[in-house]
Order: sequence, then structure tokens, then C-alpha cells
Amino acid sequence: MRDVCVVGLGLIGGSVLRAAKAAGRTVWGAAQAEDAAKAEADGFTVLRLDEALERARREDALVVLAVPLPAVPDVLRKVRPGTRLTDVTSVKGPVADAVHRYAPEARFVGGHPMAGTSRSGWDASRADLFQNAAWVVTAEQSDDVLIDVITLAFDAGAHVVPTTPEEHDAAVARISHLPHVLAAVLAAVGADGGPLALALAAGSFGDGTRVAGSRPELVRAMCEGNRDALLGAVDDALGRLGAARGSLASTGGLAKTIDAGHEARLKLINQPERTPLTIDLTSPEAITALHSLGSRGGRIVALNGTTVKAEIS
Repeated sequence: MRDVCVVGLGLIGGSVLRAAKAAGRTVWGAAQAEDAAKAEADGFTVLRLDEALERARREDALVVLAVPLPAVPDVLRKVRPGTRLTDVTSVKGPVADAVHRYAPEARFVGGHPMAGTSRSGWDASRADLFQNAAWVVTAEQSDDVLIDVITLAFDAGAHVVPTTPEEHDAAVARISHLPHVLAAVLAAVGADGGPLALALAAGSFGDGTRVAGSRPELVRAMCEGNRDALLGAVDDALGRLGAARGSLASTGGLAKTIDAGHEARLKLINQPERTPLTIDLTSPEAITALHSLGSRGGRIVALNGTTVKAEIS
């Protein structure tokens, strides 16, 4: 088992550290003072950033970058050449660009576990956060670092979805970042209804605004970091809201809007059965095959040497 160094011990980074340790790996981290103190109190080794990265170089560990997007360049400037590097940041294009600029000699495979809560910080982290979650991987070549990242995801209880940074960012703009924007709008609209509205708020309002409870600076970093893709998703949502308003004003009906949403929800719940297939990671066509798998909604569920077992709808 390869050792793991996690830089940033908030909800996601802390959960990666806990999951890797639970899987039997040697782990250590680096973090800001508050999270560092809490992680140390829970029995984890936390070093200064320079020390953590030097130990990772010396022991050929996998470094997991788990800091907010604005902090990524500062960390990358200190990453040693040849370091095995991945990340768990919620956007992939800007991180890949930053790696190419600030740590071009790192051996990088992007990552993004699709799991989280509205809570943040070390106290919110837990070893089972990624159970049954999708863990995105983006790789430009098939090598042992890609295998390192896939193995880490499996150790955390996740399945792996391979894709490109561009396709990832377009997808999460719709299913992750736009929901944060809509939750913020919905929460503000509800609060503007005054004390009575909030006193009557029940399940639908609570479900729809849950992620608005996340730390605002983290949400801003995530959404603003995916600006171009998010603009397209916001435009789509505004068009649908405009159509709903027009229909409500002219005919009093919302059938088209409500029916389309209901059908889309059923697609999420009732996804079709999956067909198994295998991909040889040593093949010259491996990366193309992996990207095709992800584009079609497929996932990697097992690794046997350099062969992955996958499932696709």
C-alpha cells in the first residue's frame, strides 16, 4: 500500500486521511492551525507543509491536494519534481492548468470525490464519507499514478468515473455548482417572506436549501472557479424559469415545467442496469477507452493488476 500525504484537512481532505488510514495505509497531513490541532488530537501525524511534501518525496507517497482552489498555486509551488500528485478539488480544468504552470514535473492525475455535507472542517470529516460515491479521475496518460488514484478511491469505498477536465467541469456545473446557486437564491427568497414563512418551512424548503448552509467562502471558490461552465448552466436554468413564469402568467399552468422535472428525477432514481466490460490500462488506447466510458455514464468498479473492471449502461 502506498503511503498517503494529504494537504488540507477539512471535510474532504480529512475524510481522505481517515479513509486511507482505515484501509491500513501510513498517512500524514498538512493543514492550517485549527484543523491541524484537531487532527493531531485524534492521533494523526500533521507536519508543516514543507516537511510533509519532503517526506512524500522521500517515501514516494501519493500527495492529495485538498485545499480550496485559490490556495492551489501556493501549494503547487512547493511540490517536488516527480511527486505522485492528485487532488480532490471540485473543478478540474483550473487545477490541471495550475499544475502545468507551477508543478510541471509532478506526476499528476486529477481527482474529485462526489461526496460532501453542508458542514466543513476536520470535525465534519469521517472515514466512510465516500462509501458508494463516484470518484472522478482525470488522466492524460495511463501509468502507475493513475493506478494509485484508482486504488485510493477503492480503499475509500468509492467507484471511479474517468473523464476529461472539460467534461467534468461542464457536468458538475449542472449537478453540483448550480444547486449551490439555486439553494442560495431559494434560501434568500424564503427568508424575505418574513417570520411566518420561515415558521412554516418544512421538508421541501429544507431539502432545497441544505447546501446554502455551507461556508460561503468555500462555495464561492468552487463556483467562481468554474465560471464559464456555470454561466451556461445558469442560463439554462434562467430560461426554464422564464418559461415557467411565462406559462404561469399567461395560462396559469405549470404542467410542462413540473412534468419535465418529474421525468428527470425518475431518470436519476431509475438508472438502467449496467453491462460489464474490461479495459487494459497498458493498451495504447486505454485513455481514450476510459474517457469514452465516463462520457457514457460508466464507472470502474474493480482493479486487477493493470486491468480494470467497468460497468456501463
